[in-house]
Amino acid sequence: MQSIHKTVLLREAIENLQLKRGMVVVDATLGGGGHSREIIDKIGEAGIFVGFDRDISALEKFAEFPIYNFQFPNDSQIPIFKKDNIYLVSCNFSEIKKVLEILNFKEVDAILADFGLSSDQLDDADRGFGFMSDGPLDMRMNKIDTSQKTAADVVNNYSEHALKRIIKEYGQENYSGSIARKIVKTRAEKKIETTGELVNVIAGSVPGKYRHRKIHFATRTFQALRIEVNNELESIEKFLQDSIDILKKDGKLTVISFHSGEDRIAKNIFRENARGCICPKEFPVCRCGNEPQIEIITRKPIVPSEEEINKNPRSRSAKLRVIKKI
Repeated sequence: MQSIHKTVLLREAIENLQLKRGMVVVDATLGGGGHSREIIDKIGEAGIFVGFDRDISALEKFAEFPIYNFQFPNDSQIPIFKKDNIYLVSCNFSEIKKVLEILNFKEVDAILADFGLSSDQLDDADRGFGFMSDGPLDMRMNKIDTSQKTAADVVNNYSEHALKRIIKEYGQENYSGSIARKIVKTRAEKKIETTGELVNVIAGSVPGKYRHRKIHFATRTFQALRIEVNNELESIEKFLQDSIDILKKDGKLTVISFHSGEDRIAKNIFRENARGCICPKEFPVCRCGNEPQIEIITRKPIVPSEEEINKNPRSRSAKLRVIKKI
C-alpha cells in the first residue's frame, strides 16, 4: 500500500545533510518515507541506511520486501529488519544510541528527524490521531504495545487540573480550562471513547466564533493528547542529545518540528552544545575548559515556501534546524 504522506521541506532537509556515496545515515522518523528514499538514493549501495519508526506498519509500507523474513536478532528484542544496506527499526527514536550499538555503529555521518505525524497516520480513523472522521480514541504511535496508555485513558482518568495543564502546555489552547471542565463533566455521565465524541465535547467548550476559524477548533487539544500519550517531548530531548554524541566530526543533524515545544527543545539543546566557556564573565581566564560540541548552521529556522504551504497546508507550522558536529 502506497503512502499518501506529502514530505515536508524535502529539498531543504536533504541539501543541508550534504550526503555523499558510502555514508552511514539515520532517518529517525521514517513515516511516509519521502526523506528516506532521497537519502538512500544519495548514499547508494555503498552506504548504510537506518530508518526508525515506532509504527511498524510504516516500516511495512515503506519496505519493498516482507520485513519479517529479514529479522536482525539482538538481545534487546528490538524489532530490527535488515536487507542489503538497509536497516528498518521499530522503536522510539530515543533509543537511537542503543540501536546503533546493537548494529556496531559507533558513529554516523548524518541524522534526520521530522517530528510531525504522517498523513497516513492522521487520515487513518482507527489510529485516533485525527478528528475529521470518527474512530477509537487511541493515539498510540505503537499500537502493538498494549501496556501504553491511550488517549481514552488520559481523557477519562486524568484529573481536571492535569487535563488543563496538558492542553494548555502541549496544545497552547486558550480554552484549556473550559475544555478540561467539559471533559470531566461529560465523562461523569458516560466514558468518552471516540474521536467524534471528544470533538463534540470540545465544540461545546469554546465560543461559536472559535469553531469557525481556519484552523479546526479541536486541533490543539488533539495535538496535546498525542504528545502526552507518546511522551514525545521527553523522547525528543533524549534523542537530540544522543544524536549529537554519535555524530562523526563534520556530521550533520537536521530536525523538522511542528510544535513550539519541540522547536524550543531543539533550539535550547543546540545552544547549550554550541557554547564554549561557561565561566562567569568576571573570570579573566577560562577555568571550566568547556568546549563547543557543535556549530549551529541555521541561526533562524528554515520554513516552507508559500508554494509548499499552498500544496500541503499541513506544512505551515514546520521549522527546520541544522547543526554540524565539530
